Amino acid sequence: MNREDYLIDRLSSKYIGDDGAIIGDKIYSMDAFFEGVHFKREWFSLSQIARKAMLVNLSDVVAMNAKPLYALITLSLPEDITIDEIAEITSSMESVAKEFNFEIVGGDTIVGERLDFSITIISTSNNPLTRRGLKENDLLAYTGVLGSSRRDLNRLLLNQKIDKNSRFIEPILRGDFIAEVREYISVGMDISDGLYCDTNKLLDYNKVGFEPLIEISDEVGRSGEEYEMLIGFNSKNLSHIQNIANSFNLPLTIFGRVKSNSYRFNCINHHR
Repeated sequence: MNREDYLIDRLSSKYIGDDGAIIGDKIYSMDAFFEGVHFKREWFSLSQIARKAMLVNLSDVVAMNAKPLYALITLSLPEDITIDEIAEITSSMESVAKEFNFEIVGGDTIVGERLDFSITIISTSNNPLTRRGLKENDLLAYTGVLGSSRRDLNRLLLNQKIDKNSRFIEPILRGDFIAEVREYISVGMDISDGLYCDTNKLLDYNKVGFEPLIEISDEVGRSGEEYEMLIGFNSKNLSHIQNIANSFNLPLTIFGRVKSNSYRFNCINHHR
């Protein structure tokens, strides 16, 4: 068991397990975005860093078919950061809040050695999408095209340039698609740790296995920070889901069928 799973297993709350915790009519989610762990400052502008910090948090909201209401943001600011640089960061975060129609209502700032973000988002949903509900013979699928995030990360680690529109810099969220397709899908989660690991999480949560329907390469299966959607659904709904995906010009790849076995992908966990 990796350290993240061990930590979660030590907590007793019934609300833990999804991309956010559903408590009453609200959904609470949070993610950290830390310098030296998730990014290096020389890779992006401060505006791009702040925007991605917000988007990776909003990915959890999208994954639960929710709408963000409020955000609380804690920032660790290095001593050498300037007033103009702080303005660039806050302007970028406010721009995302305006784009997704929610309000930043507070948080905290500390002086630290790195530029770190910790963001909590409070959301609401009339029909939340959770990870529980897979049944035998359901189909597993993912949206979009996977693999470019890991590829571009590897390029950055080799001090190479990547395109300014790279998915590693600017995640693409599928909120409109999930809202439209919600009635036809049983489960869903965003792909943040890679298709291999996140599929295993979904299967573990539902105590099922699967049979692969296509071959998935390691370049695709181990690419983290994709923020595409992993979904499961009854096969009778496939045509509806495919038609909706087509209306968004969104690739949809059916890669597995749920079975009562213990089959898993060979996942290399990122949480060390």
